[in-house]
Formats: sequence, structure tokens, C-alpha cells
Amino acid sequence: MKRLLRTAVVVLSAAFTLSACGGGDPLTSASPSPADSGSATAPASGGKVVVGSANFPENVLLAEIYAQALEAKGVQVEKKLNIGSREVLYDQVKGGGLTILPEYAGSLLAYVDKSSTARTKDDVVAALKEKLPAELEILEPAAAEDNNSLTVTRATAEKEGLTTIEDLAKVAKGYAVGGPPEFQSRQEQNFKDVYGLEFKEWKKTGAATADAIKDGTVQVGNVFTTDPKIVLNDLVSLKDSKSAFAAENVTPLVHKAGVDDTVRTALNAVSAKLDTAGLVALMKRVAVDKDDAAVVAKDWLTQNGLV
Repeated sequence: MKRLLRTAVVVLSAAFTLSACGGGDPLTSASPSPADSGSATAPASGGKVVVGSANFPENVLLAEIYAQALEAKGVQVEKKLNIGSREVLYDQVKGGGLTILPEYAGSLLAYVDKSSTARTKDDVVAALKEKLPAELEILEPAAAEDNNSLTVTRATAEKEGLTTIEDLAKVAKGYAVGGPPEFQSRQEQNFKDVYGLEFKEWKKTGAATADAIKDGTVQVGNVFTTDPKIVLNDLVSLKDSKSAFAAENVTPLVHKAGVDDTVRTALNAVSAKLDTAGLVALMKRVAVDKDDAAVVAKDWLTQNGLV
């Protein structure tokens, strides 16, 4: 998993993200509302685009950034936010009901190719370009990542001498592990294959995973690298020394027939400016300060000369 830069960690201590990625998947699970689950054909190039998002604050913020960047270029945009999980969203983009979705490269690859061993940004992007169906396209990935971790309390880390996920293998059979609803189905075999990990019990702790670790409901949890509770709860994220988790760069996924060069250029310009430290700072405003995501998006786009 990607280690945040020191500057990002400083900002991280004040930020809060409710992202829950189900073990390599920052798109959480939920049923879409009827209004958000349309499957209409995507508009022709140069027409209206539909920007969607998963149902957690970071993805909503990214969708707002994409939508406003496009509107600044004269593109007609409809927003469908807080829809649900990748299992819902992917088919909507493929079918054209959604034109654009903020995605996370490694998790998207794991969804379309469960056997992929790509882990670095370049390898993941190359594999996605090969494996995505003809209807879909990824644009330029951002430097920004929201990656997975396996995290424990500092007391557990010190007691058991845990610094890496590999170290966890010696005690995992006595531990309960928590994460989003999809966590076990998406990562159990991966953990066995890469690290020989077998846990005593898998619990669905969702966005409250960091708190569940702190209060002892679970001993290990899938906490994500933009979640400040790693710092605020004095938790320790174990080093992914064998790269069980792939690079999770924020990447626009688009319905190819629904976008033109104006759309591609605008979204690539967003990716060129967005880094992890910046994303964490934005999420501090959204999730801690409770600023409106649309306002935060506009401020960031203005500061970066994109509107």
C-alpha cells in the first residue's frame, strides 16, 4: 500500500474520510436509489454527460470536482451522486447510464480481472487498458491515492512485534478482522496467497473500522490511508511489504461513446493537479469541518486555475 508523504500525514491527523473500500475497493456497498440507477444510453459526444459517484464523501467530492471542471469548459453536466458500490456503478458506466465515474485504479482492475498480479501504478494502468471492455476507457490517473491498509492498535503492534502484514501471520488465527461488507470476499484468498494470513473471524465494521479496532471489537481492520483515525486513535498501519494491495490512484472511468476531447482534456487537467496531500486536505474540510463538497470542489478548482 502506498505510504503517505510526511506532509500528507500531518494534514491527515485533522481529516476524516468515511471511505470504505472492502479490501482493495474504495467504493462502498449500498443499494442505489431508484432515481440513481438509470441505464439510459450515454449521450453522443459533445452532448450532456452524467457524472456519478459512490456513496462515501471522498468519491462525492471527486465527482463534484469532475463535474465543475467540465461545466467550466461549457460541458452540460448532470450529477448522480451517492449511488452505491462498484457492483452497481460499473455496469451503469458500461451501459451509458453514467458517463463519468471517479475510480481507484487497483480496485477497478481487481474487479475486471481477479487474476491480475499488477501492483504498481504503471502496471495497473496498462492492465486496465488491456482488460476494460470496448465501451469503457480510463483517462489519466492522478498522483492522489486512497489505499488500503491492515491496521492494529499501537499496543497490539508493540506487544506482538508487528511492523508488517507479514508479521501478522504469526498471530492472525487468534484475531478478528474488520472491514466493509465486501472485504472478506475480495481479500481473504489474496491474504492467504500473499502472506499466508488466516483470521479467526471476519466482521463487517464498515466506516467504523478504526473505532472497532480501538474498542477491541476487532484486533485488525481494513482502514484506509486517508482516514485520520489512524493518527487520532493512535493506530498502526502495517507495512504491505509484499504488495498485497495494488496502487489506488484516483482515475476517471468513462463511457467512451459519451465523451469528447473537451471532456478528456478537462478531466486529465484535474488529474494532473490532484495529489494525495491535497486530497486529504480537501477531505478535512468536507468530513471534519462539514463544508459542502460542491464549495470545496469549487475552491480547489479555482486555486488550481481550472475554472
